[in-house]
Amino acid sequence: MLPSRQSVLRSRNVSKSYGDGAARFQALRGVSLDIHAGESVAIVGKSGSGKSTLMHLLALLDSPDTGSIDVDGIDAKDRSRRALDTLRNETFGFVFQQFFMIPNATVLENVVLPLKIAGMPRRLRIARGMEVLEQVELADKAANRATALSGGQKQRMVIARALANRPKVIFADEPTGNLDSATGEVVIGLLFALNAQEGLTLVIVTHDEELAGRCDTRFVIADGLLARAVGPRSTVAA
Repeated sequence: MLPSRQSVLRSRNVSKSYGDGAARFQALRGVSLDIHAGESVAIVGKSGSGKSTLMHLLALLDSPDTGSIDVDGIDAKDRSRRALDTLRNETFGFVFQQFFMIPNATVLENVVLPLKIAGMPRRLRIARGMEVLEQVELADKAANRATALSGGQKQRMVIARALANRPKVIFADEPTGNLDSATGEVVIGLLFALNAQEGLTLVIVTHDEELAGRCDTRFVIADGLLARAVGPRSTVAA
């Protein structure tokens, strides 16, 4: 039996829809689940299943119509907008298949952006930026323009940016979607190494069953519903 660990993210009866009237689309329908500290989790489903919507709600990038999202046991609704922004910047790191770079900035400038937003002094954020670039083996590219990197290097830069603020949770939405298989394996290997060695909670949104199978727990979303949960921590509260 796995040791008990704190629930770092929790959704309870979460629903979300978009549009009005005949154009209304129900993206999620009463989804409840727990994600524990240090766990690797895959949210799996076909295109349009609601998996990316669920990730956006868990990451506090959007708000549910009904239900609750708890982070470290506190309901997001009980926090001010400013507190939510601070929590998101300090607690979460993001790795998307779209790199969301500042095109004309250097690799280092892209990586330290969360630290600049947080108000960290320049000297400290440069030191931390170089530290995480070393971690992803990109320190020699620090002064390069981000647009000059290969696809795999851009994704490693994005991982470095996600690590810069020492997050508790990394959200990765189809992180290998724009990469060839060999480069994608390097990126996934890096994410799982961070999960295993540093205890980061890893939440991966994917349609790739092979990738999902490497995670501790899989939550399968279909038509906005939690169709099934697979893994040692897959018990879902009512």
